[in-house]
Amino acid sequence: MRIQGLGVIEDAVVELAPGFTVVTGETGAGKTMVVTGLGLLFGGRADAGLVRNGTGKALVEGRLGVPADSPAGRRAAEAGAEVDDGELLLARTVSAEGRSRAHVGGRSAPIGLLTDLADDLIAVHGQTDQQRLLRPARQRAALDRYAGEAVSVPLKAYGAVYRRLREVSAELDEITTRARERAQEADLLRFGLTEIEQVVPQPGEDAELAAETLRLGHADALRTAATTAHEALLGDPETGSDAVDASTLLGAAHRAVEAVRAHDPALAALADRLGEVGYLVADVATELASYAAGVDADPVRLAAAEERRAALAGLTRKYGESIDEVLAWAERSAARLAELDGDDDRTEELTAERDALRGELTALASEVSAARHAAAEKFAAAVTGELTALAMPYARVGVAIDGVDDAEGLAVGDRVLAYGPTGVDEVELQLSPHPGAPPRPLAKGASGGELSRVMLAVEVVFAGADPVPTFVFDEVDQGVGGKAAVEVGRRLARLARVAQVIVVTHLPQVAAFADRHLVVEKSSDGTVTRSGVVTLDDAARVRELSRMLAGLEDSELGRAHAEELLATAAGAKREATSP
Repeated sequence: MRIQGLGVIEDAVVELAPGFTVVTGETGAGKTMVVTGLGLLFGGRADAGLVRNGTGKALVEGRLGVPADSPAGRRAAEAGAEVDDGELLLARTVSAEGRSRAHVGGRSAPIGLLTDLADDLIAVHGQTDQQRLLRPARQRAALDRYAGEAVSVPLKAYGAVYRRLREVSAELDEITTRARERAQEADLLRFGLTEIEQVVPQPGEDAELAAETLRLGHADALRTAATTAHEALLGDPETGSDAVDASTLLGAAHRAVEAVRAHDPALAALADRLGEVGYLVADVATELASYAAGVDADPVRLAAAEERRAALAGLTRKYGESIDEVLAWAERSAARLAELDGDDDRTEELTAERDALRGELTALASEVSAARHAAAEKFAAAVTGELTALAMPYARVGVAIDGVDDAEGLAVGDRVLAYGPTGVDEVELQLSPHPGAPPRPLAKGASGGELSRVMLAVEVVFAGADPVPTFVFDEVDQGVGGKAAVEVGRRLARLARVAQVIVVTHLPQVAAFADRHLVVEKSSDGTVTRSGVVTLDDAARVRELSRMLAGLEDSELGRAHAEELLATAAGAKREATSP
């Protein structure tokens, strides 16, 4: 991972190896910026305040080992990113103005894709995560994940039934609480449909009637115009008028050119066209005569058409701009009226479905609750076992599973518990720090040092059930020291045998167990602080542990103690891996 312009880190390359990597450094050197960089790389919230002063942006780049057939590899490929030889490149930039951009596999990507990839690749545990884990909802989620498919499978089915039950209940409530409104709506629809049925409109009828009334209203003018045009084309033999009509003139013209057409092909073509025009004029004249004879000024029909138009206009004023829209409104309203008139049948149907869903929900909630209780016993025993190794041999952790009373929930003994989106259970981790002490919630039953050890034990146990390949622990050992600190290191080393573990710590006892030791170094020129990340060799590692132990890198006593600590850690790891 490469970090540029992030907090006190100007430019640093962090080489994170398999196994257990520890990050140390003086207070304020920027150790937490390493975890912050990982957080940004996996979709964490961008904050302009993280950008180093004097730089325009912060940049975090990472190269991850991601098999193409892994969930993360498939997810990246579906988003169009390239997974090259089992490696995936991620990048995140944050500008000084707070704008953020992400790149996955060399391509621009939404920040949400980084978050989705994080679900399959990394789990971060830190002080803020401890506070979140003190919340009941977070504790329930942790227990569910620890339980695995025993809870997740019935819980998924429970969630689907729960959502459907809410939909059915909401529809039932709407039908019953809005009965008066729905009845009024049905009456209005029924009145409108009756009014339309009485008129019996036909598709396009309003346009046809408009054309008909226009024709009937001007019947005399239309007939006179057609007659005049007919006489102009063919004349009127009944009047004996000497006026020359168009047909006679066309005939004379045609005869004139027809007589000499043999002398020039061009004139012959014109003669043919004159003949065609004569036929066309004759046809038009005939149709004009027929039209004039058919035009009838019918006042009775005109009055009937106007009356029909008025009836149709009454419908278009209320139900649509045209009769076609009125008919469409009637179709929709008939369907809605059928729905409203079927409220009684629908109520019976929904009530039956609701009762069936409640029965199914009860069965699934019981299955989820039983699986949680079974997992709680194992989880509590595992955490208690970890506490014994963390210098709390008499502490006992328990998981209290309870619920909120509700008259329509799930019957458990003599109680009825309320349904919720995740079942009927409320989960709470409790601690009894010593024999005789009553179990109390973690937030109230543990001191600061005890809480750190308990939370670390919870996280180690929980992490063991987590399928992600990389775990990050940011100073979760705060408040721990002495023998307990050695056991913290031992536990983290054990986890590193099956996953990549990255730990930011101030405890030399923890750092001694690491397979790779990184130190964040800080230098200052009086105005600007620069931090970089350095991989320590064996000699440098002794000096750093000496500094962490005694505050003096060159103290002979401190170096001797550091060497002893490294030897002890190496021996403990060999014992843990031996058959």
